[in-house]
Amino acid sequence: QVQLVESGGGSVQVGGSLRLSCAASGYTGKTGTMGWFRQAPGKEREGVASIYTGGRSTYYPDSVKGRFTISQDNAKNTVYLQMNSLKPDDTAMYYCATGAPDFCSVMYCPPWRYNYWGQGTQVTVSS
Repeated sequence: QVQLVESGGGSVQVGGSLRLSCAASGYTGKTGTMGWFRQAPGKEREGVASIYTGGRSTYYPDSVKGRFTISQDNAKNTVYLQMNSLKPDDTAMYYCATGAPDFCSVMYCPPWRYNYWGQGTQVTVSS
C-alpha cells in the first residue's frame, strides 16, 4: 500500500523560507514522477514542482520558478520542496503526489495524472 506523509509546513512571514518533506512507502523500486501541489481555499489544486524519481528532471511553473526547489533522497524515499522568498499568495495546503508518468517531470501535469496523494501540510505566509 502506497503511503505519502508530508511534513514541514507552518507559518512564516513574507520573504521567509520553509522546507517541506514527503516520505514515501510502499512505492519503492518504481520510477516515475513525484510532484508537489497546493490548494488554497476556493481555488483549484495546482502543481508547483515535479521530479523524475529515476533521474534529475524537474519542472516548475512560472509562478514559483526561481523560488521553489524540488529534490529527492532516494535512500530515504523522501522528496523535499524548498520554498524561499515566500509570498502571501503561497498560502495553501501543500500535497505531495506520486504515480504520474515520466513526462510529468518535464511538463505540467494536472492532478488526475497522479495516482497517490498525501494528506497535506499547511503553509501560511503572513505580511
